[in-house]
Amino acid sequence: MTTLSGTGRNAHTSALSRIRFAALALALAAATSLCAQRTHVQDSARSKELNTQAYIQLLHADLSAKKEQIVRETMELSEQQSAIFWPIYREYQAEQTKLTADKLAIVADYSQNFSNMTDEKADQLAQGVMQLDEKRMALREKYYATMKKALSSTIAVRFFQVEHQLQLIVDLQIAANLPIMEENDPQ
Repeated sequence: MTTLSGTGRNAHTSALSRIRFAALALALAAATSLCAQRTHVQDSARSKELNTQAYIQLLHADLSAKKEQIVRETMELSEQQSAIFWPIYREYQAEQTKLTADKLAIVADYSQNFSNMTDEKADQLAQGVMQLDEKRMALREKYYATMKKALSSTIAVRFFQVEHQLQLIVDLQIAANLPIMEENDPQ
């Protein structure tokens, strides 16, 4: 088993602290909007419009730049490893961007149908979310294998630990801004 030197351990601990701080800050921001879910929506048309705008802003915010910075600091790669890792990362991000567009489409569909949700539409949306989850997993498996082969299992796992934590934060932010689906009164 390899142990980190004092300097290496401090750098690694510092990087983990930065990730935890960034994750905590994002989680706290998302948590403050959880109370929005408890509020009964009075003007559903206005709510849908505001929600869609919030999701678009959230998904297109400068998170990708912050994300790359967090990944860069956490990975602590040598120049040789960086030369291999970053092109793979950018390919992964390009494919991940397509999945983000799919998620945005599901959120927009939910938002448009929120006030008149039917069982059929709710099921369609749920199926879409589950298919998206399967695509995300397939993408992670594909790029885990690629990174493992090109670099090492340790580096691949480290990346996907960070990636998973960041994705959970984004998912929490989106979920915190979605109003809870209510059953429509049958009339």
